[in-house]
Amino acid sequence: MERPARAAFVGALIAALITLPGLGVGTLWDNSETAYGEVAREILLTHDWIVMHLNGAPWFVQPPLYFWIGAIFAHLLGVTSFALRLPSAIATILIGAMTGYAVARQAGTRIGIYASAVLSSSLMQAVIGRLAIMDALLDVAVALCIFWWFRALESGRGRYFIYGCVAAGLGFLAKGLVAPVMALMVIVPYAIWDWRNEPLRLPSWRAWIAGGLAFVLIVAPWMVAVAVVAGPHAFERMMVHYTFGRYTGVIENQSGPIWYYVPVLVLGFFPWIAFLPMGVASGIAALRNTATPPNLARLWRLAFTWIVVPLVFFSFAQTKLPNYIALELPALALVVALYFDAVVKKGASRSVVVSTASVPIFIGLCAIAIVLFVRDNKLGSSALAVAPDLIQMGASIGIGSIVAALLFARRATMESAPYVLGFAMLIAVDILAVEALPHAEPFKPVPQLAAIIDQQRRPGDIVAIQSFRGANALVFYTQPHVYALAPPGARKSDEGVPARSVLCTHDRIWLVAPLKRPDYDPTYGRTRTLITSRGTGALFLIDGPGCTTV
Repeated sequence: MERPARAAFVGALIAALITLPGLGVGTLWDNSETAYGEVAREILLTHDWIVMHLNGAPWFVQPPLYFWIGAIFAHLLGVTSFALRLPSAIATILIGAMTGYAVARQAGTRIGIYASAVLSSSLMQAVIGRLAIMDALLDVAVALCIFWWFRALESGRGRYFIYGCVAAGLGFLAKGLVAPVMALMVIVPYAIWDWRNEPLRLPSWRAWIAGGLAFVLIVAPWMVAVAVVAGPHAFERMMVHYTFGRYTGVIENQSGPIWYYVPVLVLGFFPWIAFLPMGVASGIAALRNTATPPNLARLWRLAFTWIVVPLVFFSFAQTKLPNYIALELPALALVVALYFDAVVKKGASRSVVVSTASVPIFIGLCAIAIVLFVRDNKLGSSALAVAPDLIQMGASIGIGSIVAALLFARRATMESAPYVLGFAMLIAVDILAVEALPHAEPFKPVPQLAAIIDQQRRPGDIVAIQSFRGANALVFYTQPHVYALAPPGARKSDEGVPARSVLCTHDRIWLVAPLKRPDYDPTYGRTRTLITSRGTGALFLIDGPGCTTV
C-alpha cells in the first residue's frame, strides 16, 4: 500500500534534523551570506520592498523572494544568523518532504522514503540548507515544477501543469529565468524520450492558458513595480548582465574548467555517491528490460534526463559556482533510491556491499585533500582548531558505513541499511554545525572588528575598508554606508574609490585593512592609530589634522 504522506514525513524529519540544530551558530560567512543578509536587512532599514539595496545603494542582481522572506523572519526574530538562514532550512525541509511524496506516489512508499532520506542527508543539500542564500528556494521551486509537470504528462490532468507553473513563477522570483528555463530543459527532453515509448498526455489548451496566467500573476506585479520605480534598466542589469552574462562571460572571477562540476558532485552527493555508478548501471538495465513496470521506467527516464541536462548546461557556462548544480540532487537521490529498492527485491548484491564499504576510503581521500589544502594555504592554527571535530565526523560516517555494509550483506536486514548510513551522515553534519563551526569564529576578523567600531564610534564617524576581504560583512555588522577604498596610492581602481577623497573629507574614519601595511601608504597628513588587530586584519582610527582632496 502506497503511503506518500509517510515518505514526506520522513524526508521532512531528516531534513529538519540535519539543518535546524545549530542553524544560528556563528556569524554569517562572507561573501554571499553577508551580502544577501544585508540586502534583507536593508529592506527593514529603508522600508522599501520593491527595490533591493546593498550598502545603501539600489541593487539589481537577484530577484526579491529570498530577501522578502529573510526580512520577515528578521523582523519577527531579530536580525540574526538564525533568522536569515531559516528560509533556506525551510526550503530544504520542503524539498525533502515533496521528493518523498512525489516518488512514493509514483513508485511506492519504500522508494519514496529512500529518495527523501538520500536527498536530505547528502552533503551539499545539508550545506545549502544552512546558508543565507537563495539557492535552496530555487532548488525547491525547480523540483516542484519538474515533479508537477511530470505528473501532468503522466496523468493528463491540467491542474498539475498549473501547479508547476506556479512553482516556476516562485522560482523566477527566487533567482530569475534559470528556474523556468531549467525546468523546461529537463521536462521537454524527458517528454520526447517518454513519447517514444508510450503515448504522451499533454495538458489541455485551457491548462496552458491557466498556467501561463498563473506564472504572469506571480511575476508581473513585482516586475511592473520595479519598472515604475527604478526604470527598465534594472531588468537589463538583472536579466541580461547577471543572468545571460553569467553564462556567456565570467562574473566576479567565478570560472572553472569544463569538468568543474564532476568533483563538485562527488563531494556534494557524499556519501551516496558511492552507490551512483551501480545505480546508473541498474537504471540502464531496467530501461532495456521490457518487463520493467511503466511507472518505474518513467522515473528512470526522468532521473537520467534531470541529471544529464543540467550537468551539460552548467558545464559549458563561463561562470561556475558549486551550488548551481544542486538543483539536480533530487534526481541523483532518485537513482540511488531505485537502486536500493532493486537490491532489496533481489535479496542479495555484492556490489552494494562493496560500494558501502568504500565510503571510508573516500573519507581517507578527503582527509588527504584537507591536509594538502591546509599545508598549501598555511592554515595550520585554524585547521588544528577544528581537527578534533573533523575526526569525529569522519568516525561517525566511517562507522555508519561499516554497519550499513554488514546490514546489506544479510537479506533480513538489508532494507534498513540505507537508514543507518543516513543517520550517520546526520550525526556528522550536526557535529559540524554545533561543534566545529564555533571553533572557526576566531578566524573571522571582520565581525570582531565591527563590534569594536560599534562600541566606540561617535556620531558623524564613517567606516571604510581597504585591501581586505569582508566588505559585505563590515556593512552587515555596522551600518551602511561603508566606503571601499582603492589600494594605497591608487587614484582610480575597480577595487574602490580613491582613498584621499574619503580620508580628507571626514573628521574620523574607522578603517579595516591588513595589519601589514605596504611600503607606500600615505595618510595625507592625518593621524592613523592602530586600535586592535585580529589575525591578518587590523582596525585603524584616522583623525587629527585635516587635508585637502587635491
